[in-house]
Amino acid sequence: MARGALYFGFWLLLAGPWGGEPGEPIVAELALGVLAAVWATWVSLRLLAPAPGRIRFGALARFGPHFIWQSIVAGVDVARRAFDPRLPLKPGYLAYPVRLPPGPGRAAFGAVTSLMPGTLPVGTDRNDALVYHCLDLDQPVAAGLARDEALLIGLRKGGAVSD
Repeated sequence: MARGALYFGFWLLLAGPWGGEPGEPIVAELALGVLAAVWATWVSLRLLAPAPGRIRFGALARFGPHFIWQSIVAGVDVARRAFDPRLPLKPGYLAYPVRLPPGPGRAAFGAVTSLMPGTLPVGTDRNDALVYHCLDLDQPVAAGLARDEALLIGLRKGGAVSD
């Protein structure tokens, strides 16, 4: 039901103002939009079945600005380090024991955390922890990873760790 409403809302945005002339009925246009939304919902459910958990839209709304802010901070931090003549770096590797199991959730976590200032996920170790290359090990990288992981886990209703 939520997908259908989302697709219908998207159709409304694309359709723009309805009825060529004032007073013209818009029933035909709305019926076309409903049919398009039903078809898009059917196709999307065939291609991507609903996950066991549901996305918490309030958490997603909080995560979006955090994600954008982290991207900006990462870019500014790396640029500052690149142009600083003292080159303030203490590079190294950090193994982070991630709670998310292998799969889409862990892949999303790796993608999101690659935007943290000076970090890049490079693989896993023997204990299945994610290994990060860090530009400065003196920074609180593990704390930032834990915060981002908690935010991602919180996107699902119930806060389930599993995919």
